[in-house]
Amino acid sequence: MYDDLLVPTDGSDRTDAAVDHAVALARAFDATIHVLSVVDTRNRFESPSAGVAAEAWVDAERERAEEAVERVAAAVPDDVDVERVVRDGTPTSEIAAYVEAEPVDAIVMATHGRSGLDRYLMGSVTEKIVRSSSVPVLTVSGDEGAD
Repeated sequence: MYDDLLVPTDGSDRTDAAVDHAVALARAFDATIHVLSVVDTRNRFESPSAGVAAEAWVDAERERAEEAVERVAAAVPDDVDVERVVRDGTPTSEIAAYVEAEPVDAIVMATHGRSGLDRYLMGSVTEKIVRSSSVPVLTVSGDEGAD
């Protein structure tokens, strides 16, 4: 049923709870976990990088994405197969494109708990994926397991 699970990450600690769920599913179904982080390449006037040179923004984003993928992959036990993926673009579009291009059976992702003006201005990648995904999406509260 679930041979390939996608875990998108932005590098935040909130992803940890999603990883725990993905590992449990991967073990139950002998599935591979695909860890994806997106280098946000929107120009500085379209992204949260306003005021930063475009090249510096993309370089910093690439470093963040690579570190995020490695951090999540390191949290997956050795008995679970892991694919590491870094893509350029906008997070929502690249997550959706990955699902369409690869054999992904489900997405496991954290929610960030944004609300009010912050949610309105920043949007919610998770919410957009839930609404548009062609595969099941398991959302996990990023606060799960927090002390």
